[in-house]
Amino acid sequence: MLKAKNIGLFFGSFNPIHTGHLIIAEYMATRTDLDQVWLVVSPHNPLKKRATLAKDFDRLHMVRLAVEDNPKLKESNIEFSLPKPSYTIDTMVYLHEKYPQHTFSLIMGGDNLVNIHKWKNFELLLERYPIHLYQRPGSTITDLPANADIRTYDVPTLNISSTYIRQSIAEGKSIRYLVPDPVFEFLDGSSLYKQPST
Repeated sequence: MLKAKNIGLFFGSFNPIHTGHLIIAEYMATRTDLDQVWLVVSPHNPLKKRATLAKDFDRLHMVRLAVEDNPKLKESNIEFSLPKPSYTIDTMVYLHEKYPQHTFSLIMGGDNLVNIHKWKNFELLLERYPIHLYQRPGSTITDLPANADIRTYDVPTLNISSTYIRQSIAEGKSIRYLVPDPVFEFLDGSSLYKQPST
């Protein structure tokens, strides 16, 4: 019998995963009531363009490289086998059925909460699952939905993005220290995000 855990789900494209993601995940895994944080690699966020995404298993591999030495963090490909595009509520229901011994909650940035009314069955999400909320640079968290279990944290965040990293790679600029060392080494030896030579 698997030990029951309180698990926080940190969804993302992780295209690629970077140091900012890991700071948030580590904070939530060590400074809240969560036992573990699963970084859920999303095959396709319905609100993002598919064309900019690296292959699913490349992104999953980079997340695994980033967290494999940390027992409090775990990569998850749970959405790879679910219908596309991925909807958070469907994933939560599936996880609840697959791992009934665990308790699941969401980890999200304040900007996501602002747009949560656009999510499928968002009322059900807010009603059923606690949300661990962190503030993103340049955004303010106001008007928290009533009747929702939302816990806010002052997480130190880095103002870097996967978009900036992809652009840097395409321009041949260094991304050292923006991503963890194993991810840097993987990308350095890979053609991912690089402009094809002419």
